[in-house]
Amino acid sequence: MTDKTDNPSPLVFAADQAGERIDRFLARQFLGREGEALSRTRIKALIEEGQALLDGMPVLDAGHTLKAGQSVRLAVPPPVAAEPLGEDIPLVILYEDADLLVIDKPVGLVVHPAAGHQTGTLVNALIAHCGDSLSGVGGVRRPGIVHRLDKDTSGLLVVAKNDRAHQGLAAQFADHGRTGPLERAYLAFVWGGVRDHGTVETGIDRSIRNREKMQAVPPGRGREAITHYARLEIFGDRAGAPLVSLVECRLETGRTHQIRVHMTHLGHPLLGDAVYGGGFKTKAALLSPAARPVLEGLGRQALHARLLGFEHPVTGEHLVFESELPADLAQLADALRRGWE
Repeated sequence: MTDKTDNPSPLVFAADQAGERIDRFLARQFLGREGEALSRTRIKALIEEGQALLDGMPVLDAGHTLKAGQSVRLAVPPPVAAEPLGEDIPLVILYEDADLLVIDKPVGLVVHPAAGHQTGTLVNALIAHCGDSLSGVGGVRRPGIVHRLDKDTSGLLVVAKNDRAHQGLAAQFADHGRTGPLERAYLAFVWGGVRDHGTVETGIDRSIRNREKMQAVPPGRGREAITHYARLEIFGDRAGAPLVSLVECRLETGRTHQIRVHMTHLGHPLLGDAVYGGGFKTKAALLSPAARPVLEGLGRQALHARLLGFEHPVTGEHLVFESELPADLAQLADALRRGWE
């Protein structure tokens, strides 16, 4: 822990109630503070970096619960310029104004730089497109990024172009749409005959056997995760038995790999999912001659973020965007519909 900071005036707040997590308490303090927008993710990082004092003592646990009247002191270093370089990467932009832009992300595009992907990311493209206007509250590696999609998931993303927009969007995503207009719907092709509709409610935690995977755990453990799903279409095998379902999944929470984990938890892993779909290769042999090569050439999980709705963080306008299935998944759907003709 260090109290060292480039900010000459660390911010001090008094806890007004007992039992609230320190990261949630601080996030609440920053709501509506123009010019001092901080997302909960950024606050958590600052706490873990040792920038928070509780009654003068260091606290490194973002989940530490407060007592009424305790003094919380947070040192907020000035925003750091984004390190990644801008790159001229084409973007499909569905909407853009002075505060945000909505992108239809293609499959294969990594959202932000990480190990193995230091260039060629959405962040590199955004820096080139937006220049100095991008929000810096997401940290040096995620300018403007409020939420993300996996590299091999296509579809809709909203990006903040300034700190005020970032703060407002981050609050909506943190609330998971429970008290606001946030909507997120995905299309997924999964193995088996999924029932008409339902809800999966579990915890999600990192697998202790494979740290690159997440796993469903009983409610109360891990991070709360809720997915509502509805079957849109069903495709049969040669005998007409259910083999593949097209499902719409609506997120009530947004955890890492949530849809992929939850559908696997139900016994219906996504087609093409190399991480969570293991052991289902034999099912591919049951596909029709038309569908089998399409799946073999897919090279990614069959998941697409088709709908995104939210309240504009500055104007208050309710915005809704939709994205059609990309060419590879549209081809898969067509091949599955043709069946054994």
